[in-house]
Amino acid sequence: MSGSVRTVGGMDDVRQFFDRYAAALLARDERAVARMYAVPGLILFPGQAIAVGSEAQTEQFFASSWAQYEGVDAVEHDVAVLARAPGSVWADVTWRYDGEVRERFCYQLVAGDDGWRIAVLTPLA
Repeated sequence: MSGSVRTVGGMDDVRQFFDRYAAALLARDERAVARMYAVPGLILFPGQAIAVGSEAQTEQFFASSWAQYEGVDAVEHDVAVLARAPGSVWADVTWRYDGEVRERFCYQLVAGDDGWRIAVLTPLA
């Protein structure tokens, strides 16, 4: 697992968040992943918006989706911080599995008592 951050100014906190997120994904730890999402939250896909109303909803989603990552045991991610405001960050994250770009998302992170949480997630081309 490795990640890089392309931004102006210090963004170690954002890099560290996505390092922890990648580690939880690789561990297939849906409980840890769910704790990294804000409630309420919003997942926006083309033609579909999913309102996230509970941590359990996120946990159940990830528990049911691990099969699509069968055989993935390494992940790299590049983070480009698009904007930062008090209590919020927008980050463009490209995910590579086994050296191949597989996913790219824009994450809006919001500050919580225990650090950043994903409030809005939408795929990018």
